[in-house]
Amino acid sequence: KPLVNAGDGTGEHPTQALLDVFTIREEIGTVNGLTITMVGDLKHGRTVHSLARLLTLYNVQLIYVSPPSLGMPKHITDFVSSRGIAQQEMSSLEEALPDSDIVYMTRIQRERFSSQLEYDKACGLLILTPQLMTKAKRKMVVMHPLPRVFEISPELDSDPRAAYFRQAECGMYVRMALLAMLLGEKLNLHVNYQQYQNTIF
Repeated sequence: KPLVNAGDGTGEHPTQALLDVFTIREEIGTVNGLTITMVGDLKHGRTVHSLARLLTLYNVQLIYVSPPSLGMPKHITDFVSSRGIAQQEMSSLEEALPDSDIVYMTRIQRERFSSQLEYDKACGLLILTPQLMTKAKRKMVVMHPLPRVFEISPELDSDPRAAYFRQAECGMYVRMALLAMLLGEKLNLHVNYQQYQNTIF
C-alpha cells in the first residue's frame, strides 16, 4: 500500500521538497545554476533537510545561514558533499543576500529552546527586512514553508519577490498530483506519470 511521509518530526519532509522545487521552476524557470540560501533553524527544520537532498539532483550551490547551535546536520552536509554540490556556511543574511537567487527562510522553533531568553536572542539574528532586501538581486525569490513567525517582516508580503504564498498554492497542486499518481489506478484516474515527472524534475 502507498505510504506518504507528510513530515516526520525533525527528520524529513519529502512532499514539501517536491513542492519547493516545483515552485522554484515556476518562479525562475529552472533550478540549475542557482545559488540557494537556507536560513533559520537548519538543525531541526525537516523541510531544509529534504530540500537539500533533493537539490543534489541539480547543478546548484547551497548557502546555510543559522545561529551557531542550529546549523545543518552533518549527515545532510555529508550527503550533499558526496554528490559534488558546493555548500558553505555564512554568519548573516546580509552576507548571503547579494549572491542568492533563492532565499529559503524557516522559523526558529521555540520548542527547541530551554528558555525564552535564548529563543529571543536566536530569533533576532535572522530577520528578513525591507532594508536587507535592498541588498538582494532584483529577480531573487523569497520562499518559506510556513508558518511564519518573526523571521520575515510583513512589509515584504507585497514585494513581488516574496513567493511564499504562491509556494503554498503550488503545494496543493503538487500533493494532488502525488496522490493521483499513488491512487490513480484504484480511483480509475488516467494519470500521465511522465508529465508530472518532467514538471517537477
